Amino acid sequence: MDTKNKVRFNKPRLLIVGCGDVGMRLLPLVRERFRVFAVTSQPARCAALRAAGAVPVVADLDRPATLKRLAGLAQRVVHLAPPQQDGALDLRTRNLIAILPEGARVVYVSTSGVYGDRSGAATPETTPVAPRNARARRRVDAERVLRAWAVASGGKVAILRAPGIYAADRLPIERLQRGTPALASADDVYTNHIHADDLARLCALALFRAWPGRVYNASDDTRMKMGDYFDLVADAFGLARPPRLARAELEKAVSPMLLSFMSESRRLDNRRLGTELRARLRYPHVGDGIRAS
Repeated sequence: MDTKNKVRFNKPRLLIVGCGDVGMRLLPLVRERFRVFAVTSQPARCAALRAAGAVPVVADLDRPATLKRLAGLAQRVVHLAPPQQDGALDLRTRNLIAILPEGARVVYVSTSGVYGDRSGAATPETTPVAPRNARARRRVDAERVLRAWAVASGGKVAILRAPGIYAADRLPIERLQRGTPALASADDVYTNHIHADDLARLCALALFRAWPGRVYNASDDTRMKMGDYFDLVADAFGLARPPRLARAELEKAVSPMLLSFMSESRRLDNRRLGTELRARLRYPHVGDGIRAS
Protein backbone atom coordinates (compact mmCIF):
# COMPACT_ATOMS: atom_id res chain seq x y z
CA MET A 1 0.00 0.00 0.00
CA ASP A 2 1.47 3.39 -0.98
CA THR A 3 1.84 6.18 1.58
CA LYS A 4 -1.11 8.20 0.25
CA ASN A 5 -3.53 5.29 0.55
CA LYS A 6 -2.13 4.31 3.95
CA VAL A 7 -2.84 7.79 5.31
CA ARG A 8 -6.33 7.76 3.82
CA PHE A 9 -7.24 4.42 5.37
CA ASN A 10 -5.79 5.40 8.77
CA LYS A 11 -8.07 8.41 9.08
CA PRO A 12 -10.96 8.22 11.54
CA ARG A 13 -14.25 7.40 9.86
CA LEU A 14 -17.24 9.70 9.52
CA LEU A 15 -20.66 8.55 8.34
CA ILE A 16 -23.00 11.09 6.73
CA VAL A 17 -26.58 9.86 6.61
CA GLY A 18 -28.83 11.74 4.19
CA CYS A 19 -26.09 13.32 2.10
CA GLY A 20 -28.17 15.78 0.09
CA ASP A 21 -27.50 19.49 -0.41
CA VAL A 22 -26.18 20.23 3.09
CA GLY A 23 -24.22 16.99 3.14
CA MET A 24 -22.50 17.87 -0.13
CA ARG A 25 -21.57 21.25 1.34
CA LEU A 26 -20.22 19.47 4.43
CA LEU A 27 -17.95 17.10 2.51
CA PRO A 28 -15.24 19.67 1.61
CA LEU A 29 -15.06 20.66 5.29
CA VAL A 30 -14.40 17.16 6.61
CA ARG A 31 -12.87 15.01 3.87
CA GLU A 32 -9.28 15.95 4.74
CA ARG A 33 -9.71 14.96 8.38
CA PHE A 34 -11.93 11.89 7.97
CA ARG A 35 -12.46 8.98 5.68
CA VAL A 36 -16.05 9.87 4.87
CA PHE A 37 -18.78 7.37 4.07
CA ALA A 38 -21.95 8.88 2.59
CA VAL A 39 -25.23 7.01 2.62
CA THR A 40 -27.52 7.31 -0.37
CA SER A 41 -30.60 5.34 -1.41
CA GLN A 42 -29.98 6.27 -5.06
CA PRO A 43 -27.23 4.34 -6.85
CA ALA A 44 -27.14 7.06 -9.53
CA ARG A 45 -25.66 9.46 -6.96
CA CYS A 46 -22.62 7.31 -6.20
CA ALA A 47 -20.41 8.93 -8.83
CA ALA A 48 -21.13 12.46 -7.55
CA LEU A 49 -20.45 11.42 -3.96
CA ARG A 50 -17.20 9.73 -4.94
CA ALA A 51 -16.11 12.80 -6.91
CA ALA A 52 -16.81 14.95 -3.82
CA GLY A 53 -14.46 12.83 -1.74
CA ALA A 54 -16.77 10.34 -0.04
CA VAL A 55 -17.10 6.59 -0.14
CA PRO A 56 -20.71 6.05 -1.27
CA VAL A 57 -22.79 3.41 0.51
CA VAL A 58 -26.13 2.46 -1.00
CA ALA A 59 -28.60 1.88 1.80
CA ASP A 60 -32.17 2.86 2.62
CA LEU A 61 -33.32 3.98 6.06
CA ASP A 62 -36.78 2.68 5.20
CA ARG A 63 -35.36 -0.84 4.67
CA PRO A 64 -33.47 -1.96 7.80
CA ALA A 65 -31.90 -4.97 6.09
CA THR A 66 -29.90 -2.64 3.81
CA LEU A 67 -28.30 -0.92 6.82
CA LYS A 68 -26.45 -3.98 8.12
CA ARG A 69 -23.26 -3.07 6.25
CA LEU A 70 -23.19 0.20 8.22
CA ALA A 71 -23.09 -1.49 11.62
CA GLY A 72 -20.11 -0.18 13.57
CA LEU A 73 -18.70 1.52 10.47
CA ALA A 74 -17.90 4.89 12.06
CA GLN A 75 -17.63 6.44 15.50
CA ARG A 76 -18.76 9.85 14.24
CA VAL A 77 -22.07 10.33 12.46
CA VAL A 78 -23.87 13.31 10.96
CA HIS A 79 -27.57 12.51 10.64
CA LEU A 80 -29.19 14.74 8.02
CA ALA A 81 -32.01 12.46 6.89
CA PRO A 82 -35.56 13.73 7.45
CA PRO A 83 -38.23 11.43 8.91
CA GLN A 84 -40.57 9.58 6.61
CA GLN A 85 -43.62 11.54 5.43
CA ASP A 86 -46.27 10.04 7.68
CA GLY A 87 -46.84 8.51 11.09
CA ALA A 88 -46.25 9.75 14.63
CA LEU A 89 -42.74 8.29 15.01
CA ASP A 90 -39.48 8.74 13.09
CA LEU A 91 -38.93 5.17 12.00
CA ARG A 92 -35.83 6.10 10.00
CA THR A 93 -33.98 7.32 13.08
CA ARG A 94 -35.06 4.19 14.94
CA ASN A 95 -33.60 2.07 12.15
CA LEU A 96 -30.38 4.09 12.23
CA ILE A 97 -29.69 3.77 15.96
CA ALA A 98 -29.95 -0.01 15.64
CA ILE A 99 -26.61 -0.02 13.77
CA LEU A 100 -24.76 2.74 15.67
CA PRO A 101 -21.73 1.54 17.65
CA GLU A 102 -21.48 2.12 21.39
CA GLY A 103 -19.80 5.38 22.30
CA ALA A 104 -20.41 6.98 18.90
CA ARG A 105 -20.73 10.75 18.55
CA VAL A 106 -23.80 11.86 16.57
CA VAL A 107 -24.76 15.28 15.23
CA TYR A 108 -28.44 15.40 14.31
CA VAL A 109 -29.98 18.21 12.26
CA SER A 110 -33.52 18.70 13.53
CA THR A 111 -35.91 21.61 12.98
CA SER A 112 -36.91 24.71 14.93
CA GLY A 113 -40.49 23.65 14.17
CA VAL A 114 -40.34 21.55 17.36
CA TYR A 115 -41.00 24.76 19.34
CA GLY A 116 -44.37 25.34 17.69
CA ASP A 117 -45.89 28.81 17.75
CA ARG A 118 -44.22 31.23 20.17
CA SER A 119 -46.22 34.31 19.16
CA GLY A 120 -43.00 36.06 18.20
CA ALA A 121 -41.29 35.48 21.55
CA ALA A 122 -37.55 35.00 21.95
CA THR A 123 -36.85 31.26 21.90
CA PRO A 124 -33.71 29.84 23.54
CA GLU A 125 -32.88 26.16 23.48
CA THR A 126 -34.33 25.71 26.98
CA THR A 127 -37.84 26.43 25.61
CA PRO A 128 -40.07 23.34 25.98
CA VAL A 129 -40.97 21.71 22.69
CA ALA A 130 -44.59 22.13 21.59
CA PRO A 131 -44.90 20.77 18.03
CA ARG A 132 -48.11 21.70 16.24
CA ASN A 133 -47.97 19.40 13.22
CA ALA A 134 -47.03 15.83 12.40
CA ARG A 135 -43.74 16.82 10.74
CA ALA A 136 -42.49 18.51 13.89
CA ARG A 137 -43.78 15.71 16.13
CA ARG A 138 -41.69 13.20 14.18
CA ARG A 139 -38.65 15.43 14.72
CA VAL A 140 -39.32 15.55 18.47
CA ASP A 141 -39.53 11.78 18.42
CA ALA A 142 -36.17 11.53 16.63
CA GLU A 143 -34.52 13.81 19.20
CA ARG A 144 -35.87 11.74 22.10
CA VAL A 145 -34.84 8.45 20.50
CA LEU A 146 -31.29 9.70 19.95
CA ARG A 147 -30.99 10.99 23.50
CA ALA A 148 -32.21 7.66 24.87
CA TRP A 149 -29.70 5.83 22.65
CA ALA A 150 -26.88 8.03 23.98
CA VAL A 151 -27.76 7.27 27.59
CA ALA A 152 -28.03 3.54 26.94
CA SER A 153 -24.89 3.20 24.79
CA GLY A 154 -22.50 5.73 26.27
CA GLY A 155 -22.72 7.72 23.08
CA LYS A 156 -22.90 11.48 22.62
CA VAL A 157 -25.50 13.37 20.64
CA ALA A 158 -25.73 17.05 19.69
CA ILE A 159 -28.88 18.45 18.13
CA LEU A 160 -28.90 21.38 15.70
CA ARG A 161 -32.40 22.82 15.36
CA ALA A 162 -32.40 24.48 11.96
CA PRO A 163 -34.99 26.98 10.69
CA GLY A 164 -35.57 27.81 7.02
CA ILE A 165 -32.49 26.72 5.04
CA TYR A 166 -31.69 28.91 2.05
CA ALA A 167 -29.00 29.29 -0.62
CA ALA A 168 -28.76 30.69 -4.14
CA ASP A 169 -30.82 27.78 -5.44
CA ARG A 170 -33.12 27.63 -2.40
CA LEU A 171 -34.88 31.00 -2.56
CA PRO A 172 -38.65 31.53 -3.01
CA ILE A 173 -38.29 32.73 -6.61
CA GLU A 174 -41.06 30.56 -8.05
CA ARG A 175 -43.42 31.58 -5.26
CA LEU A 176 -42.79 35.24 -6.04
CA GLN A 177 -43.23 34.65 -9.78
CA ARG A 178 -46.61 33.02 -9.08
CA GLY A 179 -47.67 36.00 -6.99
CA THR A 180 -48.50 33.90 -3.93
CA PRO A 181 -49.71 36.32 -1.26
CA ALA A 182 -48.03 36.98 2.08
CA LEU A 183 -49.51 38.09 5.36
CA ALA A 184 -50.29 41.71 6.10
CA SER A 185 -47.78 43.18 8.52
CA ALA A 186 -50.21 43.22 11.45
CA ASP A 187 -50.79 39.46 11.10
CA ASP A 188 -47.33 38.46 9.96
CA VAL A 189 -45.02 36.02 11.76
CA TYR A 190 -41.35 36.16 12.61
CA THR A 191 -39.27 33.71 10.61
CA ASN A 192 -35.71 32.48 11.03
CA HIS A 193 -33.04 31.51 8.52
CA ILE A 194 -29.71 29.78 8.04
CA HIS A 195 -27.63 29.61 4.88
CA ALA A 196 -26.92 26.04 3.75
CA ASP A 197 -23.16 26.73 3.80
CA ASP A 198 -23.35 27.95 7.40
CA LEU A 199 -25.42 24.95 8.45
CA ALA A 200 -22.81 22.62 6.94
CA ARG A 201 -20.08 24.42 8.87
CA LEU A 202 -22.08 24.17 12.10
CA CYS A 203 -22.32 20.41 11.56
CA ALA A 204 -18.53 20.21 11.21
CA LEU A 205 -17.94 22.30 14.34
CA ALA A 206 -20.47 20.29 16.34
CA LEU A 207 -18.49 17.10 15.68
CA PHE A 208 -15.71 18.49 17.87
CA ARG A 209 -17.08 21.33 19.99
CA ALA A 210 -20.69 20.46 20.85
CA TRP A 211 -21.44 19.62 24.45
CA PRO A 212 -22.85 16.11 24.90
CA GLY A 213 -26.64 16.11 24.90
CA ARG A 214 -26.75 19.77 23.93
CA VAL A 215 -29.27 21.49 21.68
CA TYR A 216 -28.24 24.41 19.46
CA ASN A 217 -30.49 26.80 17.56
CA ALA A 218 -28.71 26.70 14.19
CA SER A 219 -30.01 30.08 13.07
CA ASP A 220 -28.45 33.31 11.83
CA ASP A 221 -28.87 36.70 13.54
CA THR A 222 -31.82 37.88 11.43
CA ARG A 223 -34.93 39.21 13.18
CA MET A 224 -37.40 39.58 10.34
CA LYS A 225 -41.02 38.89 9.54
CA MET A 226 -41.84 36.50 6.72
CA GLY A 227 -43.41 39.05 4.39
CA ASP A 228 -40.38 41.32 4.76
CA TYR A 229 -38.16 38.38 3.78
CA PHE A 230 -40.20 37.85 0.61
CA ASP A 231 -39.93 41.58 -0.15
CA LEU A 232 -36.15 41.41 0.33
CA VAL A 233 -35.82 38.55 -2.15
CA ALA A 234 -38.19 40.20 -4.62
CA ASP A 235 -36.25 43.47 -4.56
CA ALA A 236 -32.91 41.68 -4.98
CA PHE A 237 -34.09 39.82 -8.10
CA GLY A 238 -36.21 42.55 -9.65
CA LEU A 239 -39.51 40.79 -9.01
CA ALA A 240 -42.83 42.17 -7.85
CA ARG A 241 -43.35 42.11 -4.13
CA PRO A 242 -46.10 39.68 -3.08
CA PRO A 243 -49.56 41.04 -2.30
CA ARG A 244 -50.35 41.24 1.41
CA LEU A 245 -53.56 39.78 2.85
CA ALA A 246 -55.09 39.64 6.29
CA ARG A 247 -54.93 36.17 7.83
CA ALA A 248 -58.64 35.49 7.31
CA GLU A 249 -58.25 36.20 3.57
CA LEU A 250 -54.96 34.32 3.25
CA GLU A 251 -56.51 31.14 4.68
CA LYS A 252 -58.71 30.99 1.60
CA ALA A 253 -55.87 31.63 -0.83
CA VAL A 254 -53.08 29.18 0.11
CA SER A 255 -52.76 25.45 0.78
CA PRO A 256 -53.05 24.08 4.33
CA MET A 257 -49.37 23.10 4.31
CA LEU A 258 -48.25 26.56 3.27
CA LEU A 259 -50.57 28.09 5.83
CA SER A 260 -48.99 25.97 8.57
CA PHE A 261 -45.60 27.59 7.85
CA MET A 262 -47.26 31.00 8.12
CA SER A 263 -48.89 30.23 11.47
CA GLU A 264 -45.85 29.90 13.72
CA SER A 265 -43.89 32.91 14.94
CA ARG A 266 -40.67 32.79 16.96
CA ARG A 267 -37.34 34.56 17.25
CA LEU A 268 -34.58 32.01 17.80
CA ASP A 269 -31.86 32.81 20.33
CA ASN A 270 -28.63 31.57 18.74
CA ARG A 271 -26.06 32.68 21.34
CA ARG A 272 -24.82 29.15 22.00
CA LEU A 273 -23.39 29.05 18.48
CA GLY A 274 -20.86 31.70 19.46
CA THR A 275 -20.26 30.85 23.11
CA GLU A 276 -20.01 27.06 22.78
CA LEU A 277 -19.38 26.15 19.14
CA ARG A 278 -17.30 29.33 18.68
CA ALA A 279 -18.87 29.70 15.25
CA ARG A 280 -18.61 32.76 13.03
CA LEU A 281 -21.32 32.69 10.41
CA ARG A 282 -20.39 33.52 6.85
CA TYR A 283 -23.87 35.01 6.36
CA PRO A 284 -24.96 36.40 9.76
CA HIS A 285 -27.99 38.13 8.19
CA VAL A 286 -30.22 36.67 5.50
CA GLY A 287 -29.62 39.82 3.46
CA ASP A 288 -25.93 38.90 3.26
CA GLY A 289 -26.74 35.54 1.73
CA ILE A 290 -29.27 36.98 -0.70
CA ARG A 291 -26.78 39.60 -1.92
CA ALA A 292 -24.18 36.84 -2.41
CA SER A 293 -26.69 34.99 -4.59
